[in-house]
Amino acid sequence: MLWREGGGVVEDFPLDEVSDHLQEKDSLVWVDLCDPTYDELCKLAEELSLDRHAVEDSLARAERAKATRHATHTFVTVYATRLQIGADRGLIESRLDVSRVSTFVLPHGVVTVRQDDRFDMDDVVQRWKDHADLLKHGSGALLHGLLDVIVDGHFDTIQRLDDAMEALEDGLFSERGNARELQQRTYRLRKELVELRRVVLPMREIVNAVMHHRADLDGRSSELDGWYADLYDHVLRASEWTESLRDMVTTILETNIALQDARLNSVMKKLTGWAAIIAVPTAVTGWFGMNVAYPGIGKTSGFVASTLVISVIVVTLYMVFRRRNWI
Repeated sequence: MLWREGGGVVEDFPLDEVSDHLQEKDSLVWVDLCDPTYDELCKLAEELSLDRHAVEDSLARAERAKATRHATHTFVTVYATRLQIGADRGLIESRLDVSRVSTFVLPHGVVTVRQDDRFDMDDVVQRWKDHADLLKHGSGALLHGLLDVIVDGHFDTIQRLDDAMEALEDGLFSERGNARELQQRTYRLRKELVELRRVVLPMREIVNAVMHHRADLDGRSSELDGWYADLYDHVLRASEWTESLRDMVTTILETNIALQDARLNSVMKKLTGWAAIIAVPTAVTGWFGMNVAYPGIGKTSGFVASTLVISVIVVTLYMVFRRRNWI
């Protein structure tokens, strides 16, 4: 996609014309490559003088989020996130989908490299259209739109995890809840938060680095300072929210263990109380069943007396245990 001063937009032009358009004054170019081969990217990199190490990093399967300044461009790697609520997955398997987007930020354009199509660039294009007046500020505006959409996706993921955590809290004190299922869901949520934290926390350094590098790219850094400051504030909020959720899920795990111990103690108290009550008739009947002479032996009065003794003691123990909430 090519933007020209005055509102002209050209889409789907040949890739061989990218370098020519980048040299045009008052032009802005965006190139998006989805799952390119190494040869394809190297051909474009040679044409645009992209750093060889940055090209290798954009195709590597495992690369951390970062922003690196090179001689002719800035290389930025970020991760978009999406939580698959309702997906057909187990109670332990993570529902967090992470998509990497690598960006080469040039003075008059950007080149984005995606390893798959899970991250929809249509949202980014729509964001650029909604703020078309910013595009006159150069490639910094394109990068801001991309980062803004990705950070909004982080917020959406965090909100879904927060809702899932509230559901866990509701089931934590439920007497009918499945303790094993609750433990599995808590473990899954903790694993998802750990994965999310790895891509959200580095965004602070990335946005901060981009804010310092933009002046060297377009020479009009002051025009977008307010927009990037607002983006940095969103990144800080997302980081703090992620950290608070991580602390909360740890608290849920500890509380669940404490509640399990408390429930076990309650069960043991009830079993002990009923065992004491049952022991009374056992003791009395066992004593009167001995082959020794005792008052009322062989008579109805002896049977009545033993029954009264059992009833009075059992009722007394039940009332005492009940008053102390043991049963």
